[in-house]
Amino acid sequence: MRASAGEKLFYAANYFILTIAGMLCLFPLLHIFATSFSDPGMILAGRVTLWPVQWNADSYKALFLGTRVVDAFGNSIAITLVGVLLSMAASIAVAYPLSKEYFYCRRLFSLAIIFTMIFGGGLIPNYLLIKSLGLIDTYWALWLPGLISTYNMWVMKTFFQNVPRELEDAARIDGCGELRLIGRIVLPVSLPMIVAISLFYGVAYWNNFFNVLIYVNDTSKYNLAVLVQQMIFSASNPQLAIEADLQQAITPEGVKAAGVLVMVAPILIVYPFVQKHFVKGVMIGSLKG
Repeated sequence: MRASAGEKLFYAANYFILTIAGMLCLFPLLHIFATSFSDPGMILAGRVTLWPVQWNADSYKALFLGTRVVDAFGNSIAITLVGVLLSMAASIAVAYPLSKEYFYCRRLFSLAIIFTMIFGGGLIPNYLLIKSLGLIDTYWALWLPGLISTYNMWVMKTFFQNVPRELEDAARIDGCGELRLIGRIVLPVSLPMIVAISLFYGVAYWNNFFNVLIYVNDTSKYNLAVLVQQMIFSASNPQLAIEADLQQAITPEGVKAAGVLVMVAPILIVYPFVQKHFVKGVMIGSLKG
């Protein structure tokens, strides 16, 4: 079926708008990449735009030798991996029962969970609660308050509702229990949704710096987001424990750009591998069939 003139115009307008939006998102990243790999003199002269001028990797050398970026990177990985595992386990444990019509007080629990999307206790009550639980200066202060995202859990619930009832009935006839049913039937067919929600949780934990600043006092436990945030907002060069020759061969802008690129690189690397699952999982999980 051939597209009409109006449909062709609509598609052309969509492509144009999406191309402009994509370029607006890509250009800042390209500029950061170019700044991090450019010669300091070219950076100070303002000649760096979207491609490195006189390639130079001293900014990365100073970043890795003069800051705690390696330790912070490891902290970010630990926070993200453990946080995603805990959040996914808790979200599945809540979403699956709520997706079943025979679950007792299903509507009451659903309304109570939705209530948390609208109303919250606020920063000070949350801090007092975390402090009373003895979680200050531990990563549990990051994992427990954000253990379940209501939006992510609701997408899961909708996806589980779309799992064919016949699959579950056939498994139960064969003697499959509820836990085995979830592990052998429900979760494998929900892989696209699981990957998509895991990515949501992973990005949130990876970029988390506000809660780290509030609840974590030990600087050795800071994650990469806090380290980069402190570097960006520092008025001059960050505290770099490097040789004087290297100190003179770098610029604050170059080191900051290198830090930003190191922080966003893992997400940029992971996303292409999960993109197909991401699109399918979000689309199916957001619609009720």
